[in-house]
Amino acid sequence: MDPIAKAAAELSPWALFVQADIVVKLVMLLLLAASVWSWAIIVERSRRLRTINGQAKQFEEWFWKAESLDALYDPAAKANHPSAKMFVAGMNEWRRSVARGRIDREGVRGRLASTTQVSIAREVDDLGDRLNILATIGAVAPFVGLFGTVWGIMGAFTSIAASQNTTLAVVAPGIAEALFATAMGLFAAIPAVIGYNRLLHNVGRLEARLSAFAEEFQGLLSRQLDGMEQK
Repeated sequence: MDPIAKAAAELSPWALFVQADIVVKLVMLLLLAASVWSWAIIVERSRRLRTINGQAKQFEEWFWKAESLDALYDPAAKANHPSAKMFVAGMNEWRRSVARGRIDREGVRGRLASTTQVSIAREVDDLGDRLNILATIGAVAPFVGLFGTVWGIMGAFTSIAASQNTTLAVVAPGIAEALFATAMGLFAAIPAVIGYNRLLHNVGRLEARLSAFAEEFQGLLSRQLDGMEQK
């Protein structure tokens, strides 16, 4: 085999993994698993947020086209997305409040605001549930890779001392195996950090959208409340 081709084969990712020390191998496998896990979270949350945003847009269109809030209640109760859940929670509180003999206007408005905000907070918390995993992977993976690198370099120096040979052909494979662990750490960390920041931004935008819709919903009920009092 051509010497250059042989050297390239010995420094391929698979060859570096196979030739690595058992500790470095475990580090590489851990980082690979972390990378797969982070990508699974990124893809799943991105799809879910895209779906929820589409559902929110469609529900808001239904909301403003509906003949009455009561007519929208039954379809919303069967839906399973944050906008519908917030609407149902608000309507339930509205119905309980106006069913009383004497209506406390400020009390009803306060309870409506509290109910809708609790519903939004619950849904946002659910959407952000796995984002802390991405943050952890992004923060820890480089250090795990660095640990593998330090361990690999220690092993390479031990081998050099035992062989008493410091030529590049002897030194390069061990150093390359060690540095490959650092590369694996960055490979796991960089997408996790980017995914975390992007998903956190999207969750924040969705929360703002739900809060704006909740304000419009409360405003509509507040005007109905004023009309009831004038009668």
